[in-house]
Amino acid sequence: MASLTRKVFPNIMAYLPLKEIIVITGMRRVGKSTLLSMIYDSIESGNKVMLDIENPLDRIIFEEKDYNNILQNFEKLSIEKGKKIYILLDEIQAYPDIVRPIKYLYDHYDIKFIVTGSSSFYLKNLFPESLAGRKIEVELFPLDFDEFIYFKGATKELVIKATLFSVDKSELNYHKRIKLYDEYLQYGGFPQVVLASTNELKKIYLRDIFKSYFQTDLLQLTNIKNISQLRDLIILLAVRTGNKIDVTRIASELGITRETVYNYLSFLSGSYFFHFISRYGKNADKEISSTQKVYICDNGIANEISKLTEGQLLESAVYLNLRKYGNVKYYHDKSQREIDFVLPDQNFAIEVKRNAISIDFLKLNRFAGSLNIENKQVISYNYSNEEGIFPACLL
Repeated sequence: MASLTRKVFPNIMAYLPLKEIIVITGMRRVGKSTLLSMIYDSIESGNKVMLDIENPLDRIIFEEKDYNNILQNFEKLSIEKGKKIYILLDEIQAYPDIVRPIKYLYDHYDIKFIVTGSSSFYLKNLFPESLAGRKIEVELFPLDFDEFIYFKGATKELVIKATLFSVDKSELNYHKRIKLYDEYLQYGGFPQVVLASTNELKKIYLRDIFKSYFQTDLLQLTNIKNISQLRDLIILLAVRTGNKIDVTRIASELGITRETVYNYLSFLSGSYFFHFISRYGKNADKEISSTQKVYICDNGIANEISKLTEGQLLESAVYLNLRKYGNVKYYHDKSQREIDFVLPDQNFAIEVKRNAISIDFLKLNRFAGSLNIENKQVISYNYSNEEGIFPACLL
């Protein structure tokens, strides 16, 4: 697995010459530690060290009242003070107080920090405003489908597409990828799961990932007392993947207050377990206050929690692969006609259909055109050579 490169790797390497702290954040088991090891191996300088902050013996290096003494601790690890130092720290959320010495050392010495943490929810509080301008944040997610294919042993070089739908949508390309796409729809993109040799092992890993999130992140990152309420909310939201959420109705179903629901949603979003997208519109305030749609972090996790329809799994996978192109929203009008996804930065409207036909594109073209959205595409599971219909497995 160490030789399998993530798409964000070149970007991170480009940040290395900069002074800023590189903060890599994401769910547990998305590959942050592996990525950090690859970065360490790629740093040409020998004046470097990588530490696991979940290990008490590594953590003690930073437990100094005089932060200058930390440099002496580094010297015991063969670090030389007179030249550029690279310090790579894994799982910094295990020791929240580490932020203070990092800030001090950043300000007073020529040290490049690259750190990982398991949740933006926590790291936003862990890295206070005093570090504004001192950090570059990189989010790591489960594999998108291009990365999935690469991890499964594709021979072609991994590339990031410059534009949407730039791949030849030939039927031959479709048939080359559709079986792998079926696996991606069922088991998702956590690297450990993707690389598992059997479906039984994939299921074991998926259950373990969910258990780890529930037992570790919930306990470490929050002071939520009623874990069963949050569990019930997770199950409820998983079933609603791809749908708009009604906070009042959810609060009623769970027998809790709206404020509690909002607090739980904030945690679930900040810890990357669910993604919430807002309605596209020209008025920013209305966008923010609009009803949101919910998508789960990974199809494999979704299938472990609840039984989603084929349509939900497809729409979820499409969303998870559209994120790489930037901001994603949805649209509905007063009569509740809906466009599944809008990419504002690309002025692109996207509808998802299991079996798309030409009339689906005609409807989308007319509807999106009325909103002055120039680019439109219907994404379909099945292959079609009709204009405006693009296979999901080629996205």
